[in-house]
Amino acid sequence: MLQAVANAFKLPDLRKKILFTLLILVIYRFASHVPVPGVDLVALRELFRNNQLLGLLDMFSGGAMQNFSVMAMGVYPFITAQIVLQLLQPIIPALEQLSKEGEAGRQKLNLYTHILTVPLAALQGLSQTSLLAQATGATGPVIRNFGFRPETWLPTLATLMTLTAGTMFAIWLGELIDEQGIGNGLSIIIFGGIVAGIPQHLGQLWVANPWSILVFAIITAVTVVGIVVVQEGQRRIPVQYAKRVRGMRVYGGQSTHIPMQVNSAGMIPLIFAVSILMFPGVVASYFVNAEISVVSNIAQFIMRAFDQNGIFYWIMYFLLVVGFTYFYTSVIFQQQDLPEMLRRQGGFIPGIRPGKPTADYLDKVVSRITFAGALFLAAVAVIQYIAPAITGVDIGTFSLVGGTSLLIVVGVALETMQSIEAQLLMRNYEGFLRE
Repeated sequence: MLQAVANAFKLPDLRKKILFTLLILVIYRFASHVPVPGVDLVALRELFRNNQLLGLLDMFSGGAMQNFSVMAMGVYPFITAQIVLQLLQPIIPALEQLSKEGEAGRQKLNLYTHILTVPLAALQGLSQTSLLAQATGATGPVIRNFGFRPETWLPTLATLMTLTAGTMFAIWLGELIDEQGIGNGLSIIIFGGIVAGIPQHLGQLWVANPWSILVFAIITAVTVVGIVVVQEGQRRIPVQYAKRVRGMRVYGGQSTHIPMQVNSAGMIPLIFAVSILMFPGVVASYFVNAEISVVSNIAQFIMRAFDQNGIFYWIMYFLLVVGFTYFYTSVIFQQQDLPEMLRRQGGFIPGIRPGKPTADYLDKVVSRITFAGALFLAAVAVIQYIAPAITGVDIGTFSLVGGTSLLIVVGVALETMQSIEAQLLMRNYEGFLRE
């Protein structure tokens, strides 16, 4: 691996891409430490220690949410916009048609995604800032001068515009990495934020319980191996193409395969599941101090039920991840329309008749392999809650160095290594990955 890194830096163009990617990460990390005006950082950090519901948002912002900087929302609104448009494609024929128009269609969908990101970023900024404005710490309110009163509407508007601009700036940085750097830009920005916070959280583990470092190392090693196996695992379905004679030439007749990924949904099920589980607790928090005792008691019950320290939350998280994995895999599979693609290209699966029998066979295969991928993804999701129960360390300490974040780190690392591998193989260098 070290030799491959040395070979990569010997190539001027590849060295330039790697250094450019690192430069963008440095710029993003600097921007993530520029706080929004009117924020009490002491009270904000106290809130994060006591409320781990904000951990996922902090993770997708690359650690900027904990400082409530101009980059506090990170690229999360853009990811949400992408998810929304993907889910709308089977419903809106025009969007589905764009997805089939090649590069021109993808560019239009990308434009629509950027446009949708702006209102989503503003709405998310409003909800997050409103939630933080209601919270108080030992030194007072977390955010001052926020609201729609006559004396605060101008600072409120400035805050929302700043957060929205920060999101668009983060997206632009990610796209610069896509164009001139190495790997997927948005993923690398999230990756950099998670990795930057690991030393601090490992220090917290050491202070809380030195033995927890050993437990954490074992859990991490097992999880990383499992993630690599599942992420790279695939079922290869053989495909045979019929021979076609045109003039004096014979086309087709070759054999190939369709790689069916064990986990084709990626991180999307985790995002969906966490978003749904966060919603009841956030809504209930607004009614905890209600004057009507019945409303207040119901709100307190909901907050206790959806507390991350409770078994009910773990079970619901596990089941939702499994359910959303099947749902999103089904959406992706329908968009690909593999049976129709094989029919147009003259391909068939040996022993399976074209048409509906092929579609039924592929559905059956996808359902079986998705079951294993869904169970593993759900297990990785809840491991950050089981590990603290074993070590006796609070969930917050494990939240950014295990489970969801570990899946992101390993996935992005694999993707980046494969990208560098492709660049090296083009120049006859031995890369990171070996057969």
